[in-house]
Amino acid sequence: MTTARADARILIVDDEEDTAVLLTSVLRKRGFAADAVFSGAECLAYLRRDPVDVVISDVQMPGMSGIELCEQLYRRYPDIATIVLTGYGRLDTAIAAMRAGAWDFLTKPATGDVLEVTINRALEHFALQREVKRLSNQRSSDQPIEDMLGESTVMLELRRMIRRVAATDATVLITGESGTGKEMVARALHRLSDVRKNEPLVAINCGAMPANLLESELFGHLRGAFTDASSAREGLFVQAGSGTILLDEIGEMPLDMQAKLLRVLQERTVRPVGGDTEIPFDARVIVATNRDLESEVEEGRFREDLFHRINVVAIPVPALRARTGDVIILANKFVEAVASRRQSFLRGLSRRAAQLLVDYDWPGNVRELENCIERAVALCRNDEIDVDDLPRKVVEHQSTRLELSTSSPADLLTLDEMQHRYVRQVLAAVGGNKTQAAHILGIDRRSIYRRLEPAQPDVRPTTT
Repeated sequence: MTTARADARILIVDDEEDTAVLLTSVLRKRGFAADAVFSGAECLAYLRRDPVDVVISDVQMPGMSGIELCEQLYRRYPDIATIVLTGYGRLDTAIAAMRAGAWDFLTKPATGDVLEVTINRALEHFALQREVKRLSNQRSSDQPIEDMLGESTVMLELRRMIRRVAATDATVLITGESGTGKEMVARALHRLSDVRKNEPLVAINCGAMPANLLESELFGHLRGAFTDASSAREGLFVQAGSGTILLDEIGEMPLDMQAKLLRVLQERTVRPVGGDTEIPFDARVIVATNRDLESEVEEGRFREDLFHRINVVAIPVPALRARTGDVIILANKFVEAVASRRQSFLRGLSRRAAQLLVDYDWPGNVRELENCIERAVALCRNDEIDVDDLPRKVVEHQSTRLELSTSSPADLLTLDEMQHRYVRQVLAAVGGNKTQAAHILGIDRRSIYRRLEPAQPDVRPTTT
């Protein structure tokens, strides 16, 4: 007899409470961490709160049957082994359960020995699957994610983070300056999710419409709920199905809508405008912002409870000036794409043009770089982009990055100037997250505001 894994978590699902409690007791005595619920809906609610390794479910249950539960578990939780309990001689039911995604089936009444052997086989099988998946992910963790180019340290870490988080259902808060590619990160999270990638991804800009229209867009409305509501309409939370909903620029959301969104995220249900019935939703929630939400909370512009609800996993997207080594990689890709679209031939960038692109600070980030290349390709009259094809602001720019390689004492920075520039560079690298930046800098968060005040250069005496 194999020994029960001490940390294995088993969930029993049976509408007959006596049976569920008995099975739970049997498994606990054999060393498993077992718990019981009494319906398929309770099982799904339980899994949203607590992870388990194995679900053992009865087939004949009111409401959601064991077969329907198998389908839901196979789609939403592919790493959970589902074992169904069938009546004697019900081979057709067992086959239906296996087709629905069950890992195995047992005939009632199943003895404790049979349960233990079957559970341990399932645990070994799924442990092997996870190890294979881990090794596969390890090999590919540094490989580019489609459209997310760059070989800088911060981009390698961002891709690793995306791959790790994509495999979970956790709510994600994506932060970063405008133009850094926050929506691209959200789409990568959706695309890399084995469970949700074939379902819709719907996105909405929370700052692009008034609160009353935003509520209708998100939660839906009934016919006649307001003027022009000539028919009922599902909101985006429901339209997303079992996919992903992206709430972009959540920092722009009005406070009254923030309160409604908090309730929706807590209850995992929406109430259409004009209705009184709660509709459950299954979509994963991703939010994005270019604001420092902790500062917004301090200023009373963002609800603290909502911030904690959405800040389950934070993914900061670095500014382009924090990964200058990626500028030419991105620029060459944009040149290739724009030239191909215009059916023109370009060798790429001249050495002088490339250096200017690297030296520029890119306040508009990747989006600004892409627009710059689009303009340069349109103006280029030779077979490579040169200085004359670049915008004047790029050519004449004085970089604010911290550079110590200078041969002229007159160009050296004061300590205040160096501090100011370094703080800005750290903030750029962590997507504007002041709490994370303060931790890296070894100062308290409030000190960052003081250190961000424009540095006043010393007036150096001239030598005669």
